[in-house]
Amino acid sequence: MKRITGLLLGTCVLIGGLGIAMAQELLPPPKVLYIQREFTKPGKGGALHEKFESAFVQAMTQAKWPTHYLAVNALTGKQRALFMTGYDSFDAWEKDFMAEQKNATLSAAVERASVADGDLLSEFDASALLFRDDYSLRAKFDIPHTRYFEISLYKVRPGHMQDWDTLVKMVMAAYQKVPDVHWATYQVVYGLEGGTWVVFNPMKSASEIDESFDQGKKFVAAMGDDMKKFSELEAATIESSQHNLFAFSPKMSYVSDEWIKADPDFWKPKMSMAAPKKKMEEKPAAQ
Repeated sequence: MKRITGLLLGTCVLIGGLGIAMAQELLPPPKVLYIQREFTKPGKGGALHEKFESAFVQAMTQAKWPTHYLAVNALTGKQRALFMTGYDSFDAWEKDFMAEQKNATLSAAVERASVADGDLLSEFDASALLFRDDYSLRAKFDIPHTRYFEISLYKVRPGHMQDWDTLVKMVMAAYQKVPDVHWATYQVVYGLEGGTWVVFNPMKSASEIDESFDQGKKFVAAMGDDMKKFSELEAATIESSQHNLFAFSPKMSYVSDEWIKADPDFWKPKMSMAAPKKKMEEKPAAQ
């Protein structure tokens, strides 16, 4: 688990077990998703942040740590990066945390990297989410070949959980009639406001964003006469919502060998070997 030593102060996307997905194999999202958010200072993101984050990846690699994590960078909204680790249970999360605490070499390396990385950050937080299969549609994904996450946060008004249940099931029923639409829904357990739900939509390319507008029209058609009821229920149930786009960051991610083998050009691109330029011979100055 990334920088759990020293920075566990107490999101949004799926990792399919974070490290066990094989090429083209579709696996369900992890039951528990731990997300750390790093908001970088102006001018401190991008390549500079990736450089400092590589220290964490190196520490995990040298320790041959069995738990992997995925990093994504925000393309919209505030400048930030998300680091996501998936577990089968909260018990598995605890065991991973305790094992890292007992590994003095790894803990020290993570602590040193945390101090250096902290100078780039304006804010940091962490959250824990629980996968809800009953609110998800076609939630198995080929994550090693995914490039983007569209992450949506919904804040449900107090006392409207039954309306939320009805609303989501109306959406699911309509989209069952629309091919190639998929998402995974997580319920926030810790770290964010109560009543917050996070929906992850993985995409292999930005062309899927263009396709989504056509899918939206099909959704309205599939909803039919229930569209008016849906709109009224949505207005009464959802207090706020936001939607953002995130791009996968292979340089900041600590992924398994299986992921790398599935798409090595993306996860471990080969460095270009440009021929060194010959040094020009210095001519003696004219006498």
